[in-house]
Amino acid sequence: MLPTFAKIFLIIGVVFLVIGGLLYLASRLNLPLGRLPGDFTFQGKGYTCIIPLATSILLSIVLSIILTLLSRFIGRK
Repeated sequence: MLPTFAKIFLIIGVVFLVIGGLLYLASRLNLPLGRLPGDFTFQGKGYTCIIPLATSILLSIVLSIILTLLSRFIGRK
């Protein structure tokens, strides 16, 4: 049972590492994540509220495709 948890944590760690690397790469390439049409920014006296709706939808679609392909690849034995 313990090796299973270890594999799960390693996979989660690699996924976070890949996502972090992609976000870092996106910021270096000046991709407009967080500034897409459909991302809302409200500014008032002393506060800023950012709601990245379009970015969230885009990332959800991309991650769904990646995880679907990954699950099909891992499912084959």
